[in-house]
Amino acid sequence: MEFRILGPLEVLDEGRTVLLPGGLARVLLALLILRAGEVVSADRLIEELWGESPPPTVQTALQGLVSSLRKRLEPDRRAGEAPTILRTAGSGYLLAIDAVSLDANRFKALLDEARTLPITERGPRLRRALDIWRGSALADVRDESAEDVRLVLEP
Repeated sequence: MEFRILGPLEVLDEGRTVLLPGGLARVLLALLILRAGEVVSADRLIEELWGESPPPTVQTALQGLVSSLRKRLEPDRRAGEAPTILRTAGSGYLLAIDAVSLDANRFKALLDEARTLPITERGPRLRRALDIWRGSALADVRDESAEDVRLVLEP
């Protein structure tokens, strides 16, 4: 799977676009992508998604959003099988993806590669890095989540 945040949020599965939900489920996915490989507590996600006024059924709402994403990310997963991409971990969730499956990481790797080359040979790597960008990062996700993109791109 390929996760793209350098432009509108997009997920590709073997080159095919995964139809993602909108609204809070999309924001949830963006938050998990930005912290891929880390357990993000349910409390933190609730705070990020609903702020200081979560609904009384917020735990159920969060579980529903996670379930919706799991169905999109692993449509062939059978009932009873543990999810492999969006996992429950303790009292939180973990997006288990390889670093290279995130476009921001590939962009940074190409920049780092270019820095090791003589100046006269950097152009092709830098062009490949720029080709990864498809517009404003997380262009179709709420502004608050887009702020976290800097965490991914900073060295």
